[in-house]
Amino acid sequence: MKLPFSKKEKQPKLKQRKKVKIKTVGKRKKSVVLLWILLLSSIAFGIYKNFTAIDQHTIHEREVVQANIIDTTAIESFTENFVKEYYSWENESEALEERTEKLADYLTEELQAINIDMIREDIPTSSSVQNINIWSVSEETENNYSVVYSVQQKITEEKDSSFTNATYRIVLHQDEQENLVITQNPTMWSQPNKSNFVPEQAENNGTVESATEQEVTAFLEAFFTSYPTATDQELAYYVKDNILPPIEKKYIFSELVNSVYQELDGQIKVWVTVSYLDETTKAKQLSQYEFIIEKDTNWMIVE
Repeated sequence: MKLPFSKKEKQPKLKQRKKVKIKTVGKRKKSVVLLWILLLSSIAFGIYKNFTAIDQHTIHEREVVQANIIDTTAIESFTENFVKEYYSWENESEALEERTEKLADYLTEELQAINIDMIREDIPTSSSVQNINIWSVSEETENNYSVVYSVQQKITEEKDSSFTNATYRIVLHQDEQENLVITQNPTMWSQPNKSNFVPEQAENNGTVESATEQEVTAFLEAFFTSYPTATDQELAYYVKDNILPPIEKKYIFSELVNSVYQELDGQIKVWVTVSYLDETTKAKQLSQYEFIIEKDTNWMIVE
């Protein structure tokens, strides 16, 4: 049995740990200063961007096309005056010389030279303009306009006369003072013809009851009987907000033609042709209307 160690006995020595050397970086070293500068700069820049950041939104661009309204009154009047002179002549040398002088007020010098031989001195016909129709005026380039027109001429040769119609196109220039000159000679063109468009026809769709149809018909007959001679005050009983103007004509109501009624959100949509007899011309006058009526204390045209 082992006895406990006495105080004097040597205790076994504990193994001492090796000290780990810790390398400290001095606060004043250049590399540390540089790192601090970068860190602080990053923080400052982030704060700056946060306060000055611009919100980004999706921008939907919309192109706005503005209609360029051109006053064509001067161009049309200039064209009509030119047509009267250009397509009129007599088979007399003096009249032909006068015509040439008048055309100088409309044509460039180049076009005057081109047209000098248009009408020969020995021409056997004379011509007078009977009618002019201007079909279109359009801007070709800045200050240059094309005009399409038709002209009807009466051609006389000796004792015989005939009528001719033709369509032409010219080009005019308008300067800053709004003066005009023709820069392209009358050139054969096509006249607008009748379109094949057929509008959709309204039909009764059964949404208006028979009794209501009779009421509406009676209202319309009463209104259109008095309408031609009705004053503003009288119209106010039938029409809201002056939707239909007073006409003050001697028309005698005849009948309603092709009346169509459709119920629409408590109102009645009406399509109707009204037949009148014109006391002045003794001819039948057919007017077509499309409006909305509703009933409060009485039926009234409201839209």
